[in-house]
Formats: sequence, C-alpha cells, structure tokens
Amino acid sequence: MTSTPFKISVKRMSYVDHAMPVMFEATDAYIRDRKSSIYLWGIDRTAKDVISLELLKGRFLNSGDISSHARTCMVDRIMAENCYGTDNIIGKKLLINSGGSGAEYEIVGVIKTGSSVLQNIMGSYIPDFVYIPYTTMQNNIGTNNFSQIAVKITDSYDEETAGRNIIKTMERNANIKGAYSFTNMARQKENINNIIHIFSGVLTAVGIISLFVAGLGIMNVMLSAVTERTREIGIKKALGASRRIIIAEFLTEAFIMTLTGALAGIAAGILASWIGVSALGLTLVLQIDKIMEILIFSLLTGAVFGIYPAFKAASLNPVEALRR
Repeated sequence: MTSTPFKISVKRMSYVDHAMPVMFEATDAYIRDRKSSIYLWGIDRTAKDVISLELLKGRFLNSGDISSHARTCMVDRIMAENCYGTDNIIGKKLLINSGGSGAEYEIVGVIKTGSSVLQNIMGSYIPDFVYIPYTTMQNNIGTNNFSQIAVKITDSYDEETAGRNIIKTMERNANIKGAYSFTNMARQKENINNIIHIFSGVLTAVGIISLFVAGLGIMNVMLSAVTERTREIGIKKALGASRRIIIAEFLTEAFIMTLTGALAGIAAGILASWIGVSALGLTLVLQIDKIMEILIFSLLTGAVFGIYPAFKAASLNPVEALRR
C-alpha cells in the first residue's frame, strides 16, 4: 500500500490511538561470525506505543533514524544473550541480509518483546526478532510502499468493529474492494497465551508424575539395599559407626544413583535433540544454566526420596542386624 496517504487517513480516525507502518522479512543475520535466522521488522519511531516492546538497554529507534534511513537496529534480549552472553551489547555490529543484499547495522537498543514467553519455551526453533527503520527497509527492497499498518485502538472502542471500519475506509479511498484485511493481534496473542498455559500445565503435570515415579524407584532400590546389607550395617554399628555416618553413606549412594540417571537422561536428550535439529537443518544451542538446574533438582530429588531408607538403615539395632 502507498505509505503516506493511507497512514495519515488511519491516524485521523477518532478511535485510533496510534498507527504506524510495518514491513516484514524472514531472513538471516550474522553476528560474531554466527549465522542466525531472524524475523526482520521495519517499524516507525512510535513502535513502543503500538506493539509490546520493553527497552532493556540503549534506546528506541527515533525520528532521526527514520528520516535519515539509518542502518540502526534493535535486537531481542534472547538474541543478545545467545550471541554475547549478556544483554548489554549497545554499539555492536551485525550484518543483516535484506532485499537480496547484506549491510552492517549498529545495535542501538536491546528489547524484550511479547514473543519472549514462546521463545523461552521453544528456544532456537523460534527465529530472533530484529527491528530496523521501515524507511531503511524500503530502501533495501527498492519501494516507497509498506505492506501493513499496525494500529492501536482506544480502550473504549471495540477492536473488531474498528478493524472493519478501517478496512472500509481504506477500500473507499483506494476505490478497490477486497484488497485489504485485518487481524486482531490482541485476540491472537490471548489465544496463543492460552495454548501455552495449557501446554505448560500438561508438561508440568507429566514432569511431576515422572519425578514422583523416579523418586519411588530410588526409594525402592535404597530400601532393597538396606535389606540386603542389614548384616553389614550391624557390623559397622557394632564397630562404632554412628547414625550420622550410616545416614551420610546411604544419602551419598542416593546422590550418586540420581546423578548417574540425570547425566544419562541429559545425554540422551542432547543426542535426540541433535538428531532432530540436524534433520531439520537447524542449529542446536545448549543452555548450560538449564542443564545445571536439572542436575541440582535431580540431586534434591535423590536426597528427598533417599532420606527414609537412610534413616531406616541408621535406626537398625546392631544386635538384631547381626542376627539377620
């Protein structure tokens, strides 16, 4: 659609709070010699008023960037942390392919977008978000037009009604029927969030059940060990081993058993993930902090379900244990 007339006509509507042009391109970017698939968005300086953008470092794109067609950009926090291990990368450069050619852009802002929840769940399967001035993107593509208008409706007006009215106005101005359509992003976001919450709830329930079953397995193995080593425990206690020593011994065994299982599970998960991403042509990104959290949680699980067998072993009467 033509840029200026349609943008102005939409902005003038009484129920429109903010409106801005939007351009989109699925492409690649190179940062620190690392290739990343990205969603490249061409936006206006009013983006923070229209879409969900939370500034973490640096600044938003401003009117100077828009008017000068500057090669500046904002990147998502997840991309910054994956590439540099920190979100403070203001002034760094990245190479973006846009319109069939590559150019270097300066990072002026690091932001947290509304996609972060989904990105945290899906990891590297969701492309990173990069934002540049829409005028720069127009230059890259070689056009004076833009494909979409993002509109924020005033709180007192119905979004569906506003969308239909905007479409009618644009069709009347262009004298073309059926050329435009609208999407209620707020409703789509709500639907996606509901799906994510359901998905997360199911995974949480499955995880809790799996942990409980695994914990019972650890407890059964340790109880069997107590039964099989009753005489051994009696000898140790007869020789002066204290309750604390017996408890520490069995808890250590539970820790080792749990750690071995966790490492085997992590190795199997990494192998399965590597096979999957290799088949899809994607890149496997390991999150070491998440792996460490899994190991720590596994050790805690072993400690919780190993306490009862350890105390049972420590409570054995040495005389009765030797008789058995």
